[in-house]
Amino acid sequence: MSVRTPQAAARLGADPMPAPWEPASRPRLWAVRVSAYAERAAAWESVLDADELARCRTFVRSGDRDRYRVAHVALRRLLGAYLDQDPAAVHLIREPCPGCGETHGRPAVAGAPIHFSLAHAGDAVLLGFADTPVGVDIEPEPAPDAAAEVARMLHPTEEAEIAALPASERPAAVGRCWARKEAYLKGVGIGLGEDPSVTRVGAGPEPAAVPGWSLTDVPVFPGHMAACAVRTRQ
Repeated sequence: MSVRTPQAAARLGADPMPAPWEPASRPRLWAVRVSAYAERAAAWESVLDADELARCRTFVRSGDRDRYRVAHVALRRLLGAYLDQDPAAVHLIREPCPGCGETHGRPAVAGAPIHFSLAHAGDAVLLGFADTPVGVDIEPEPAPDAAAEVARMLHPTEEAEIAALPASERPAAVGRCWARKEAYLKGVGIGLGEDPSVTRVGAGPEPAAVPGWSLTDVPVFPGHMAACAVRTRQ
């Protein structure tokens, strides 16, 4: 199995915290249920920095606030474990965007040998860690009307793959395609600064080959599609 293929997603709060990161480790994934981890995240809120705390408090709805807090507490706790540091001492930065050069590219830890990515949707959070740039995404299965609208935004081959399916199978195909696409674009660091129709990631049962990247579907929670993209060469 390729060293760029991630291990199955561990569950934060159920599985033990990881040991410090070893060079050349396989990518690691962690999944978190917001509702199951919200109390613990509130107890660990002090690990967040001033900007994260301020951002957390801007959310009016408690569900949005819990989702943000869970995601960022989980990220800091896992980075602290991998880097053998106090989670509150982990210094997060933004890398330059590969599209425009401004500092809104991939999030990163200053001077660290580990790359990470974070995604959340509804009650689910997914985090990925790797030696090389990594992107993860998680999406709920879209409603049929939303799926039809999104399909028109995709690469022409992906749109054709979806159109060839029975109507009942199209929402799941759109969901997995979009999760793959977001994971790849987050790994690149450009996000939706690239039009979704440009890079083909595939809407079929297996991801399409993307030069320089290993793209993997990630089984997580029922009703969700998730994917991980890991760069295979520097």
